Amino acid sequence: MVPHLQTVTERPTRVRYWVIVFAVTLAVITYIDRVCISFAAPAIQQELRLSAKQLGWVFLIFNWSYALFEIPGGFLGDRIGPRKVLMRIVVWWSFFTAATGWAWNYVSLLVTRFMFGAGEAGCFPNLTKVFTTWLPEAERVRAQGIMWLSARWGGAFTPPLVVLVMAWLSPDTVPEHGWRRAFSVFGCLGLAWAAVFYLWFRDNPGDKPKMNAAERELIGRDGVAAAGHVHVDWGKLLLSKQVWMLCWQYFCLSYGWYFYVTWLPTYLKEARHLNLVNTAMLSVWPLFAGGLGNPVSVWAGNWLLRRNGDIAKTRRLLACLGFLGASGFLVFSTRLSDPTQAVAAIALASFCNDLVMPHAWASAMDIGGRCAGTVSGAMNFWGNVGGGLGPLRVGYVLSWTGYWNLTFYVSAAIYLAGIIFWLALDPTAPLETAQA
Repeated sequence: MVPHLQTVTERPTRVRYWVIVFAVTLAVITYIDRVCISFAAPAIQQELRLSAKQLGWVFLIFNWSYALFEIPGGFLGDRIGPRKVLMRIVVWWSFFTAATGWAWNYVSLLVTRFMFGAGEAGCFPNLTKVFTTWLPEAERVRAQGIMWLSARWGGAFTPPLVVLVMAWLSPDTVPEHGWRRAFSVFGCLGLAWAAVFYLWFRDNPGDKPKMNAAERELIGRDGVAAAGHVHVDWGKLLLSKQVWMLCWQYFCLSYGWYFYVTWLPTYLKEARHLNLVNTAMLSVWPLFAGGLGNPVSVWAGNWLLRRNGDIAKTRRLLACLGFLGASGFLVFSTRLSDPTQAVAAIALASFCNDLVMPHAWASAMDIGGRCAGTVSGAMNFWGNVGGGLGPLRVGYVLSWTGYWNLTFYVSAAIYLAGIIFWLALDPTAPLETAQA
């Protein structure tokens, strides 16, 4: 733990803000690597001769492997520190991002995406752990908002980026034929990040010589230990109502959201009959709008908190409004015949979806404390179980009925269920499972 120092007159340095820079850049890379397959999916489906069901399983296998390793990844960050864990997982997933372009059939693609998901697992729980140890409490929600804004915008601009890279690397004049080489290019981004991060970052912020005494005191005031092993009381965690409500609300959030990064380009091509360029441009909207939802939610939360002084009430209100809006706009999109208007409604659903995000992750930090990596890993684990079921269900619905609107109705209903879990959640009650 960073020791409490005597009050000093110097102004705190801003070394701690570099962890936000690293988090932002990694969030962007994460979503580029994650979203690029959704836009390449039609080309992959055609070349590898995949059915809609098989493509649904390709999307699912990433989510479930990602979910499976979320808790171990977060726990390792609590146990040995996020520096070593983040470096290893970024190198791992970058390799399998490139390996996606080497797939030669359905089975090889499934294996590659499973390994990719296992590699990405633990990324955001460990970044949450970094925020918990490097930032004072007053700055953590804002940091989460900035990080998720960057993640969404990284994903938002991936479709046109994928089009450019595929066209640049295509062996002929057809952009879709360059999808294999594009994955190799995207895989290199994470390797560069891992090298720079590992050289700069330290698990204990007090180990950075450029940080002055005033900044160390500012960080240490909240008493979150940065060093030493953390013991997690697994029995208490598994029996905690707050942890389960936290997990279930994220299940509902992820279930609907993953449509935007998996099936959306296919939906625009097949249901709305758009060409490649128009699909790429409209695919930007939902994640761009979702990114805006994060800072808006942080600002609205601060505004409400100044007036009611109740953190729990503020978080519940914004989360419930977010779920309600996401559900309503999804249903509304099915009533619109114009593709541009329909995507605008879907973008508003994504915006409302992300009103929940900063408060969900801030609640994981508050509930978890020194076990923030493990608790946020549990939340993200269960969220990705739901996130995997969503794309899989779309594949089966299309195979059985060919009715795209049914996928929106189911997601809208699950969004509404998220309100119930937030009303039962105390987002500030600490788990207190950690002992030095």
